[in-house]
Amino acid sequence: MAEVFATWAPAPEHRYPGHPEGPQRLQGLADLPQTADGTVWLEPSPAPVEALARAHDPRHIAYLEAVSKQGPAVIDYAPTYVTPSSFDDARRAAGGTLAVLDAVLAGPDRRGFAWVRPPGHHATRTQAMGFCLFNNVAVAAHQALALGHGPVLIVDFDAHHGNGTQDIFRHEPQVAYFSTHQEDIYPGTGAFEDEPQARGRIVNVPLPALTGDDGYRRVFEEVLWPWALRLRPALVLVSAGFDAHWRDPLTRLGLSALGFAHLARLLLALAAETAAGRIVFVLEGGYDPQAVAESGRAVWAVLHGHEPPPAALGPSPYPEPDIAERVHYARRLHGLP
Repeated sequence: MAEVFATWAPAPEHRYPGHPEGPQRLQGLADLPQTADGTVWLEPSPAPVEALARAHDPRHIAYLEAVSKQGPAVIDYAPTYVTPSSFDDARRAAGGTLAVLDAVLAGPDRRGFAWVRPPGHHATRTQAMGFCLFNNVAVAAHQALALGHGPVLIVDFDAHHGNGTQDIFRHEPQVAYFSTHQEDIYPGTGAFEDEPQARGRIVNVPLPALTGDDGYRRVFEEVLWPWALRLRPALVLVSAGFDAHWRDPLTRLGLSALGFAHLARLLLALAAETAAGRIVFVLEGGYDPQAVAESGRAVWAVLHGHEPPPAALGPSPYPEPDIAERVHYARRLHGLP
């Protein structure tokens, strides 16, 4: 059985009145660190500034430190906010991700989950945005490359496009990026044809509203799987946003908890096929606490080799759109047979 490593950094003081990105997102998972399931829990120490600076401009790091001291305040239109604890909380989220990464890289057949906030995939090299301060997955990918583990594959199933991750790695040949996301919502990026200079390395599959378990299965099996096998990554990082759940209040996609579990199985199989099993999931979005709890527990069970528990919320009650043409187009665009 694979070893499972995790960290828990819920940032209870990083909160803003009425904001959907708050510690309440993780309340239904708070017992995980006390569960006797063999997980190795790691301390989420603050990420070293030099590790952050691989992904972010030093001026961005200094700005976040300064503006957090003046908080609480809103610093972009999303709205992204800071409090007096936010700089330290964001460093701890990135540092917890690095702790799990280092443990996973220490041997084969290791997997992990960084249960951290604030999230990260919208943060660019120079800007905090979309509720994100530091880009936790990007910091981890740079750390892996610095340690000689490449190429790195980042798979992002958050409902929103990870514009920050794409931006940071647009010219990095050792990092591939794959994103499924709802079309025509924040941040407005992630078209099929984005980043033509990185065609075949950066793959975006925008999806229509209500795309659910079957549509995601098709995209992951028919686009991600053959494309990733061609890349042969040495490490898989996953931006695990649970806001693609059909109950999420900020989006209109249709995944269920069991749908997320199926994606996790495919990603674990992919890591086993190409990366000696090395894979790290990192929490991104998800704004319905019950949906986050059910989906997170489903993925958590799969990481431990178990069947996911019954999901009270069930499958999406809405019919799915036909995405066959999108699947075919993505395959043609990126040269898949």
